[in-house]
Amino acid sequence: MQRLRRRYADAAGNEVTDPAFAKVASLVFQDGDKRPAPFAGIATLLKAPHRPDAAQDFAGVDLALYGIPMDLGVTNRSGARFGPRAVRAVERVGPYEHVLGLVPSGLFAVADVGDVPFQSRFDLAQAHVDIEDFVGRMVAAGTVPLGVGGDHSVSLPILRAIGRDRRVGMIHIDAHCDTGGSFEGCKFHHGGPFRQAVLDGVLDPERTVQIGIRGNSEYLWEFSFASGMTVIHAEEVEAMGVRAVIDRARQVIGDGPTYVSFDVDGLDPAFAPGTGTPEVGGLTSSQALALLRGLSGADIIGGDVVEVAPPYDPTSNTAQIAAQVLFEILCLAADARRRRGGG
Repeated sequence: MQRLRRRYADAAGNEVTDPAFAKVASLVFQDGDKRPAPFAGIATLLKAPHRPDAAQDFAGVDLALYGIPMDLGVTNRSGARFGPRAVRAVERVGPYEHVLGLVPSGLFAVADVGDVPFQSRFDLAQAHVDIEDFVGRMVAAGTVPLGVGGDHSVSLPILRAIGRDRRVGMIHIDAHCDTGGSFEGCKFHHGGPFRQAVLDGVLDPERTVQIGIRGNSEYLWEFSFASGMTVIHAEEVEAMGVRAVIDRARQVIGDGPTYVSFDVDGLDPAFAPGTGTPEVGGLTSSQALALLRGLSGADIIGGDVVEVAPPYDPTSNTAQIAAQVLFEILCLAADARRRRGGG
């Protein structure tokens, strides 16, 4: 007790000696033991520096957080256009990931580069062109894209951008496979991005695993099974256990480049009610985080968190979970970039 009193009784909050913790503290404390107030300043994704200027050529940004405020592809309840703003309003996520032991902002330059600049709020096809162009410029600059949607149709143009030169694998957490066909003359809705991505030659179905699948629309998703995707239903996650699901997912994606797409309706609506197509019986938030953390060491080259619809969640819990998921994907992408020799 005397030793602890000598060491800590009069120590300031920023006096940290453990090497790992001291590294985090050095990023947080810039003025003695004073920390920036989480509720002050401009709201940004994960409190990253606001760099809308970088959206021209992404110079100096290693990992770019960006918003996709568009929900023209929904089949029922709209509202995901407000997702990026809600996630930016979350005050306290990071900078330290205690399970993985990572501080991504201590490894690379991370910035919120703003939202995709849409030419029209009414034209879905044009919106997809705008997204593909925006993300394509990131990829060309060597910047890792980490987006917040928006409805799940946004993943198609993102995959077209990152899979332009070689097909990528995917970890997809969702209630729905999103491999449906054309409906009412449109094949670019949020229920079909991954069918089209496979047919476009940018997504490798044999290196794609879909986790948390359930609900009353499975008859629309035969493409997942026909193309060779691995589908793990929500009830199978419970039966297999999270560790076995992680092992299976890692076996599927192998060592190749892999994208992570996280739809918040993959979670049970008890945890994330603020979404357009809620399905009961989903994953818990702790299961989802464990699944993501289990991907540590995989070659994660980008990701998105989609379908956050704040109008359906007065508690803001859905945005809180989405921000944490975004941070986990950021950590995975930063670690993968480091392993590739990027820093």
